[in-house]
Formats: sequence, C-alpha cells, structure tokens
Amino acid sequence: MEITDTSGYPGHATDLFSPRDEEELVAILVSATKENIPVTIVGALTGMAGGAAPQGGWAISMRNFRKLEIHQGKARAGCGTLLKDVQTSATQSGQFYAPDPTENTSSIGGNIAANASGSRSFKYGATRRHIQAVRVVWMDGRISEHRRGEAIDFEVPAIPLPHTTKHSAGYELAPGMDWVDLLVGSEGTLGVVTEAELQLLPDPGEILGGVVFFPSEEGALDAVDRWRPLEGLRMIEYLDRGSLEIMNVSHAAALMIEIEGDAAPDMTGALESDSWFAASAADREKFRRFRHSLAEQTNNRIRRSGYTKVGTDYAVPIHRGRDILSVYRKTLERDLRMPYVCYGHIGDAHVHLNAFPASWEEQDRAKKVMNDLAYPVVEMGGTVGAEHGLGKRKAHLLSIQYGPDVIEAMRAVKQRFDPQGLLGLGTLLPAEP
Repeated sequence: MEITDTSGYPGHATDLFSPRDEEELVAILVSATKENIPVTIVGALTGMAGGAAPQGGWAISMRNFRKLEIHQGKARAGCGTLLKDVQTSATQSGQFYAPDPTENTSSIGGNIAANASGSRSFKYGATRRHIQAVRVVWMDGRISEHRRGEAIDFEVPAIPLPHTTKHSAGYELAPGMDWVDLLVGSEGTLGVVTEAELQLLPDPGEILGGVVFFPSEEGALDAVDRWRPLEGLRMIEYLDRGSLEIMNVSHAAALMIEIEGDAAPDMTGALESDSWFAASAADREKFRRFRHSLAEQTNNRIRRSGYTKVGTDYAVPIHRGRDILSVYRKTLERDLRMPYVCYGHIGDAHVHLNAFPASWEEQDRAKKVMNDLAYPVVEMGGTVGAEHGLGKRKAHLLSIQYGPDVIEAMRAVKQRFDPQGLLGLGTLLPAEP
C-alpha cells in the first residue's frame, strides 16, 4: 500500500497496523524485531520531509493514542493527539501551549519527532523547550519514561551545533544530556514516543496581531531589525512579493506580527493605511489562516503540477539574516530561472524557499540549486534543517551539516537502541554505502 506525507515523498508498506494501546504496540515491535522487518511510525501525515513514507516493511499508525489531560501548568498528551486539540483545551483552561507549527492538525508525536516550532518560536522556542517528560516504547519491547533533568546513562561526544535559534537536523548530542533532549528531534528513529507531558504557560493576556505591508523588501527588512527588540513581540513572519501574489495581494512584502501587551511597532516605511490589525482572538485566527493558506496553496500548486515539492528549511544566525537573503536572491535569479516564493520565520533568520518547476529538467535544476544553497548556510553557522527534520527527502543534507565523525557518533546512538536498523529506515541517517 502507498503511504506518504505532505511532502509527497513516495512510500509503501506491506502492512499497516493501528495499535490500540502500548501492549499491542509492544507486540508489533517485538515481532518486527524477531522477523527483521523495517517499521515506520505514522502520525497525522502532515510532515514535510518524508519521514512517514515507509520504504517497505510495516507502517504503524499512532492515531489511537489520543489521551489528553489538562492540569495546572502541564498537559498529558498521547502521541496521536492533534496540536489544535491541545491548544484549544489549554485555552479553555486559561492556559497557553506555546509551540505553533503552521499546520495545527499535526500530531503531538510528529511535533516531538521533528522538534517542530513555527512562528511563535521567536519568543518561545521550539517544541523541545516545552516537553517535560516522554514515555517511549523501544524496539525490544521495553517501556520507559524519562523526565526533564534525567541524564542519559551512556557516553556521547559533544558535537558542534549551529549558531541558530532553531535546529532540527540530527541528534543534538552532548555529554550528560537529558533523555528528553535526545528523543525530541530524533524523528522516530530511536524509539516510539507514546505519550508526553507538555508545559503549559499562563494565558498571555492582551495580544495585538497585524499584517503589515511594505512597498519594498528593504523596507520590510529594516522593520525586522527595528522590531526584533520590541518588548512582547512573539511572532514576526515574512512574505515576499511572490507569496503575496499567490494570496492575491499586490504589495512588495509583508510582515505578520503578534505582540503581547501594549507595545506598538514603529511603522516607518510601512503602508500603514493598507495594513491589517486585530486584537481579538477571532481576527488573529483569520491571520493565522491567511498564513496557513499560503503554505497550503504553495503545496497545492506543486501537487497539481505533477512534480515533487522542492524547498528549503534552512536557517542562519540572526545577524546573518540579510546576508543569506542576498545570497538567496542572487543565486535564484541567476541559476533557478523559474517562479519561486520566499516566506517564513524571519525573526529567527529562517525563511522557506519553494520553487515551482514546470518540467522535469526544471525540477532537477531546482533540486540542485536548493541543495547547493545549503553550503553558504552552513558556512554562515546555519542549519540545513530548522523545524521540519530531515526525514528521507533531506537526509543527504546531514553530511553538509556535519563531518563523518559526528554522523558516525549518531549512528552509534541509533545502534544502541535499534541494532538492526529497522525503525524509520532511511529517515535522518541515510543508508550506509
């Protein structure tokens, strides 16, 4: 049977299982280990990197793990629980779950696997920061739970990390690291997280949202530099001219912002009379849907064309944000030579590029251009995977981010928990030659 995620990466499995509880999950994993059958964990299939696209073997859907308990300061959520349900239930209790990947129909398990972030990561960071405990089933059938502050009981080296505010490309190894930090962002390649304890924050109170339009990209970038230090700013997103054209808006650039409290942004250079502002939750939700519909329309346009999505998830240190945008523009205009859009989390110097090829030759060219852009990103101290994980589509980028010694250290960790290499075959760590 064919199985894929939003990325469209081709996947197939011989069988699909939907265990009702941990006991059934254990039985499936133990059988797979005994019979040497690869296993791929499937969540809500909203991933952008092909992690849920099996390369043969069995697929295990975690849709039945929907437990959700809301307590003061925390929530207990099954891995199949949808992000939107956690957010809604937290709000109803007068609390707030900070991580907000664009696709809120994603599952909590998928968010944990990719260390997903989103627009509010500008203030609140990625999923990892908000996970207090994880419950995990290992390939040998063991079940364990690990809380924040509990250190791993084996040796790993310290590896060089990018100088970015977001990173989701490989295991973040460090001596004495937390179990939680090892499992978050491991993309379902070490064990199967069945449940997690999530940190809930107090309701932030009054929030101003806005979509601010600019007559030029430079004007928008100047505003980003002015607004980053603004007290209470929790989101600052960028949309270029191509992105706005998809949304039937005729301006050169836009910034989407959210501010907690009563601070006001300096609107110098903005098209203030054309811009949109809202203080109510309902109107801010309209802005969220506006931003979400851009990604949705981008994906739909690519899907209708019959070609594979070609895009990036790169980020650089904040002080190199303008530098990498300049590299992107020069390279894309010179080498890509096809329509593309640039949008995303500019507060974290993390914008997405998506190309629209119209032929197989253009698709191959787009892949090469996007891949080659990883080199200046890493040279600037950046990351080849900021929030989506590498999955299978982008596993080859790990060798641009890290040298052979670091990748071998990651393989050693996987070998410890999955000695037969069955879990998440082809995800994150490409097959050895």
